Amino acid sequence: MAEPTGEHTIWEKCPGCGEINYRKLLERRLYVCPRCGHHLRLTVEQRLLVLVDRGSFRERDGDVRAADPIAFRDRVPYPTRLAAARAATGHTEGFIGGTARIGGHAAAVGVFDFAFLGGSMGTAVGERLTRLIEHAVERRLPLIVVSASGGARMQEGIFSLLQMAKVTAALARLRARRVPFVSVLTDPTTGGVAASLALLGDVNLAEPGALIGFAGPRVIEQTIHQKLPAGFQRAEFVLEHGFVDQVVPRAQLRERIAFFLNSFRPSARDLRWSL
Repeated sequence: MAEPTGEHTIWEKCPGCGEINYRKLLERRLYVCPRCGHHLRLTVEQRLLVLVDRGSFRERDGDVRAADPIAFRDRVPYPTRLAAARAATGHTEGFIGGTARIGGHAAAVGVFDFAFLGGSMGTAVGERLTRLIEHAVERRLPLIVVSASGGARMQEGIFSLLQMAKVTAALARLRARRVPFVSVLTDPTTGGVAASLALLGDVNLAEPGALIGFAGPRVIEQTIHQKLPAGFQRAEFVLEHGFVDQVVPRAQLRERIAFFLNSFRPSARDLRWSL
């Protein structure tokens, strides 16, 4: 995979409090601001370093790429936008899936890449995610998905929206097989991703301060013409209203997921319990 973007930058400004932090300090703190505790957004590579056992991740279905099913055109043609996103991120799509170990436990792991067209879910993202779920069903591997997305990819029209139903149906097969799904919601998890897979976990975890919801707060305020409560759609607000189970600081996330995975015991008759 490509190296994290901006890795040679010495200083980085916290989006939460505006503090200028030494990048090496942020790296040691897993990109959590030492002043205000704001959880900065991570690249896919950084997320995997934080989440899975070192060197255990094996990517699957990386050859699945988006097409242009409705020949979408605006000021910049869709294929051109895709090419630019691939060059900027070093990834071919907005979702990376594969197998890994977390605390020594085998799992199917998927990570949305917000840097790739806002982590939007088009046909390729939906197909990669569905294949990962199907692999988890076949092998009885617990599924971990880290969401960071603006929702459906408008450039693919109805084909993008259909991915919501496709992924949800695959998750229903996973649940019928009694295989656990841990959903991790990071900043931001919105739109069609929030409305489909992200809030369907057997356990829904969120990072502190993550924006979680369907439409953004500004759109909602403009629609209902009312002032929203403080912290509306942030992880803590969403937890208080019962949509997520726990808000977990980034430094504790791997340990917390490993705890849930440890509680899952596959049948002794299932000889395929492996990567």
